[in-house]
Amino acid sequence: MKNRRYSVIGILSLCLLWPGAHALAQKSHDAAVARMLNTFTALVKELERNYVDTIRSEELLETAVGAMLSTVDPYTEYYTAEQQQELTLMQTGEYGGVGSYIVQRADSGTYVSGPYEGSPAALAGLKAGDRIVRIDSVDTRKIGSQKVSDLLKGQPGSIVNVEVIRPYVQDSVLNFAIERKKVKRPSVPYWGVIDGRTGYIQLTGFIEDSPKEVREALESFKANPEVKEVVLDLRGNGGGLVESAVEIVGNFVPKGTEVLRTKGRDKLNEKIYKTTKAPLLPDIPLAVLIDGGSASSSEITAGALQDLDRAVLVGSRSYGKGLVQSTRPLPYDGVLKVTVAKYYIPSGRLIQALDYSRRNPDGSVARTPDSLTNVYKTAHGREVRDGGGLIPDSTVDWGTVNRLVYNLVRDNIVFDFATKYLAEHPNIPAPGDFEITDEIYDEFKAFVDPSQLKYDKVCEDLVKQLKEVAKAEGYVTPEVEQQLDALGTTLKHDLNHDLDQHRDQISTYLASELMQRRYYERGEVRQSLNHDKGFSKAVEILRDRDKLASILGQSNTKGK
Repeated sequence: MKNRRYSVIGILSLCLLWPGAHALAQKSHDAAVARMLNTFTALVKELERNYVDTIRSEELLETAVGAMLSTVDPYTEYYTAEQQQELTLMQTGEYGGVGSYIVQRADSGTYVSGPYEGSPAALAGLKAGDRIVRIDSVDTRKIGSQKVSDLLKGQPGSIVNVEVIRPYVQDSVLNFAIERKKVKRPSVPYWGVIDGRTGYIQLTGFIEDSPKEVREALESFKANPEVKEVVLDLRGNGGGLVESAVEIVGNFVPKGTEVLRTKGRDKLNEKIYKTTKAPLLPDIPLAVLIDGGSASSSEITAGALQDLDRAVLVGSRSYGKGLVQSTRPLPYDGVLKVTVAKYYIPSGRLIQALDYSRRNPDGSVARTPDSLTNVYKTAHGREVRDGGGLIPDSTVDWGTVNRLVYNLVRDNIVFDFATKYLAEHPNIPAPGDFEITDEIYDEFKAFVDPSQLKYDKVCEDLVKQLKEVAKAEGYVTPEVEQQLDALGTTLKHDLNHDLDQHRDQISTYLASELMQRRYYERGEVRQSLNHDKGFSKAVEILRDRDKLASILGQSNTKGK
C-alpha cells in the first residue's frame, strides 16, 4: 500500500508539473527561433554593409525563403504581392491579358503555341507559329518567355502592341494592337457525346467554376435519352480546390454522402466534407480516367467514386498527393500557401505517396513501398490500398514514345510542319472526321530535313560498342569483323524507313497539332479520342454491364 501511495502521489505531481514543463519547453523553443531570426537579420545587414560587391537583397531573401520552404514539402510556397496573380489564376482561372499559350524555343525566341478560343489574341489574328519579336517598345527576341508573358498581361481594357514574324506567308512581319481583357481559362475544354451514346468530359483543373462547367455537360447528357454512360477524364489534372471536387462528386452520389475528411496537426480539429445537393445522374454507368498526372483534387474525386463503388477507374496509378493547402496572409501583401492537413477518402485511406517528414540523409523522399501499404474496403467490400496513389480497377499500358518521335516533337519539327501545312491548306476536316492521309504524311516526310534531325540511332551505336569490346577482348578476326560490318549495314538507320515504321505514333502528334491550330483545344481533345486506348477501354467496360458490375463488386446486374 505504501508503494502504491507514493506512486499515486508521483503521478499527481507529474500531472501538476506537466503544464509548467510544457510551457518551459515552448518558451525555450520560441527563444531559439527568436535567436535564429535575429542572427539571420544581422547576417543580411553585414552582407549589405561589408560585402565587396553590391548585394541584391531582395533576390537573396527570396532565395533564402524558397530554400527554407523546400525542406518542408513542394506545396508550401510564398507569393509576393507581385506574384499573387499566379495564385489567383490557380484558384479562378482568370487573369488580365491577351489569352494565348506561348513557348520558348532553342533559338531563344518566344512563339505563339496557340491562342485560346475566343480570346483577344485569337480575335486579333495571332496564330500558332508566330514569333513574337516586339511588345510595345520592348524587343522580345532574347528576353525569354516568362518576361514575354509578363509583358502580354496587364489591366483589362489596356492596349498592347504586338509585332510578330509569321513564316510561310508573303507579308511575314505583322503588327497587332490587342485590347487586353479578363481572360478565363475553362477547366472543361471539351465535352460531348461520342458515337451517339457515350458522354465524355475532360476536366483539366479544379477551379471555382469547375462544378458549374461539369454540371452543364451532365445536364446536357441527362436531357439526351441516347446517352447511356459517362466518362470523366482526369488524366493530367493536377487538382485545385477541394470544395470543387466535393461538389462534382455530388453529381453522382446521394445527398449527404461523405466524400472526405481532413485532419490537421491537431487531431481533434477534423473537418468532414459531404455532398449538399441531390445527385444529377445517380445511376448512370460511370468511368473515370486517371494517370500519373492525376493528383490532389483529382484523386479526391476519383478515389471517393472508387471507394463508394460508384465508378470504375481506368488508366494508370495516380500521383499520390493526399495533402491539403490553405493560404495565410503575410506582411506587405505577401501570401503563404501552406500544407495544413491530410485528407482521407470514404474508405478511410490516405493516398499520399511521399512522407516529407521522413527524409533520406541526402534530403530526398522515397515513395511508400506497396509492401508497407494498408488494406481498406470499399462500400461493396472490395480491397483498396492507401499510400502511393490510386490504383485503377482496369490498367492501361500507355506505351512509350519512340526516340525518333520524341525528337520530332521536341525539336518542333511537328510544330513547324503544322504551321506550314495550315498556311497552305487553311480548311481541314472537323475533329472526329480528320485523319492523316497518305498525302499529308508524304508532305511531312518531305518536310523533315535529315541534316536538322538529331535522334539516337541505338542499333548503330550498339554495333560500334560491340566492335570496341570485341577488339578489347581479342575476339576480332577478319571473319568476325566481316560479320560485324554486315550487321552494321543491316541495322543502319534509314530515316525514310523509320518515319514509315512509326507512322501511327507520329500521325497522332501531327493530327493533334493541326486540330489545335484549326479548332482550338476542343478540337484537339475530340480528335485524340479517335485513337485513345484509355477511352476505348472505359467504353468497353461501361457497355458490358455484367463486367462493370463485377468490377464494382455488385451482386446483381442490370440489363444491357
